[in-house]
Amino acid sequence: MVSQITRGIKISVLTSFEGTYFKNYKIHFAFSYEITIENHSKDSVQLISRHWEIFDSLNDQEIVDGEGVIGKKPVLKPGDFHTYKSGCLLSSPYGSMKGYFSMINFTSTRNFKVIVPSFRLFAPFALN
Repeated sequence: MVSQITRGIKISVLTSFEGTYFKNYKIHFAFSYEITIENHSKDSVQLISRHWEIFDSLNDQEIVDGEGVIGKKPVLKPGDFHTYKSGCLLSSPYGSMKGYFSMINFTSTRNFKVIVPSFRLFAPFALN
């Protein structure tokens, strides 16, 4: 697990290798990740959007931007947390992701970014 705190918002990430499958005559490596967002600040905040940089050891970097996370824009009061699961496909058994969540602080009405620390995606057999 990797974790990082930005402006009182803690992001923790757990990853898992889910297996391989063929699509369009090519093998793909499936990974899942579980992200927990914890509000350790004194203000209520809302996640507005996400930005991902996905690195595949055999391909170029892919950038993914979008609203919310898995169709939700969670509001977190002080002490609240939100956990969700998602995943990605790589063309190799090794890669990584990093990014940030854009959030709004309801007290100051200001937007801010919360860093999602870089996390590795790897198939266990690829480490030998």
